[in-house]
Amino acid sequence: MYQIPGSTPPAPRNSVPPSLFGAELPLRLSERPAAATLPPLPEPEPMDSVAPDATRDETYTPRRSSLPATALRERPASMRGVVGSSSTLVDVFAIVDRVADTDCTVLITGESGTGKELVARAVHGQSPRRDGPFAAVNCGAIPEALLESELFGHTRGAFTGAHQAKPGRIALAERGTLFLDEIGELSLALQVKLLRVLQSREYSPVGDTRVLKADVRVVAATNIDLERAVAEGRFRQDLYYRLNVIMLHVPELKRRASDIPELVEHFMATAREKTGRQIAHISRAAMQLLCEYTWPGNVRELENTIERAVLLCAGDRIEPSDLPVRVRGLGTPGRNSPKLPESGIDLRAAVESYENDLIRQALDRTGWNKNRAAHLLKLNRTTLVEMMKRKRIAPRAA
Repeated sequence: MYQIPGSTPPAPRNSVPPSLFGAELPLRLSERPAAATLPPLPEPEPMDSVAPDATRDETYTPRRSSLPATALRERPASMRGVVGSSSTLVDVFAIVDRVADTDCTVLITGESGTGKELVARAVHGQSPRRDGPFAAVNCGAIPEALLESELFGHTRGAFTGAHQAKPGRIALAERGTLFLDEIGELSLALQVKLLRVLQSREYSPVGDTRVLKADVRVVAATNIDLERAVAEGRFRQDLYYRLNVIMLHVPELKRRASDIPELVEHFMATAREKTGRQIAHISRAAMQLLCEYTWPGNVRELENTIERAVLLCAGDRIEPSDLPVRVRGLGTPGRNSPKLPESGIDLRAAVESYENDLIRQALDRTGWNKNRAAHLLKLNRTTLVEMMKRKRIAPRAA
């Protein structure tokens, strides 16, 4: 789920700030939103029909909605410019419409790569604070020693290197929205100070004795189970209840598989603009593979996969051979497992390749946050860092 940049809303109240992905596509509505309650674990929706026989060498032709233009207005106002029309997605934005015009705190949950920041921006864009700033802080990407200053600001001389006073993100979000991404990574000491902001709307910059007022709306997001973190003593219970006034769960891509063809079209258009490669089509067989894959990295993984396919495509359309081996099903349960060649195989090289691929998947899924990637791989952070150095694993050049 991603917002399409370039969309121009007819009125400011019905606008959602643009994100980083492509030009606006026509909106579709395949299902009316149900009651504004979020199902805890919805069943996966059926995929958009790809082909009776996806192995045939044909070009995929997207289905176009036959609904009248008036039906499109039934989508939630906060969903304008959003790619996707599955009921689970519509349910999320229906709740956004109902709570956006208040100042209540919102907690957004969901796996990494599902588009939690997009939902946060939708809350901001539909709120009375929409003309104010939207300040985002990734609590998991900033070292703990610097995060307090990043949030609350500091005075000159507050610590070594503080040569001048600097406002924090709370001050920068004045009369707007403060988005705290990966709130579960916040240390217990900073959780206490954030609780003060939520309870009394007050805070003090690092090294300052003044008490400042905070006129911000707080929207937080996490990909971990905060209730479990509370039970384990890693997250304060009082802060959890302060944050969890309204909870929105963003569904994983595998639970809204009917949106995959539309997302593929969008990301192909984005990749064409970014790379200059004029790849306008995808085969039905390739689309079938994309729809069947489980996408552990969600929409972010799908976007990266499509960009890679556009870059590697040698013809005028994407074929299965242009997709990564994991998407084609090598070693995936339920698909054909790799077979030992008659001539044998270099086992060490094969294991090394498999290990490298899993490390990259963990890093991609966590936005190259080494702490969380190491947790996914059940490794110590130092072990992961050493492996990355030895294997020369680094982010791919943009």
